[in-house]
Amino acid sequence: MTDWLEHSVQVEVAIPIELAWELWSDLEQMPRWMKWIESVHVLEEDPELSRWKLATGGLEFSWLSRILKLVPNQIIQWESVDGLPNRGAVRFYDRKDSSIVKLTVAYGIPGWLGKLMDNLFLGRVVESTIQADLERFKEYALKAKANS
Repeated sequence: MTDWLEHSVQVEVAIPIELAWELWSDLEQMPRWMKWIESVHVLEEDPELSRWKLATGGLEFSWLSRILKLVPNQIIQWESVDGLPNRGAVRFYDRKDSSIVKLTVAYGIPGWLGKLMDNLFLGRVVESTIQADLERFKEYALKAKANS
């Protein structure tokens, strides 16, 4: 039995929505701002599939992810097809002089693990980590804008 936990965080960045989209849609760049993501490799034979590796605190997880929905400058939605169960979306909102990037991530943990760990504690750790990831994305994006 799997329990699903979901988190949503967002950040506003003073960049055009096209740049926010360009940076996020290059999946292999995500380890530059996502602390726990060690690597992302898009499969050459099927660009809708990517192999992800997460590493934190001595734990390692990997999964194959499929893009379910891709609307330029609006949304990238995915779900895992093997490995660590997860799904989510990154949404983009144009605010003329800035962009809002909203990341929603859901992941499955075995029921026994959920009982073993305090889900509220786990949730706070994950949420603060992905919020920090978005803050790192903001810094990364502002540097990319300055260099363009």
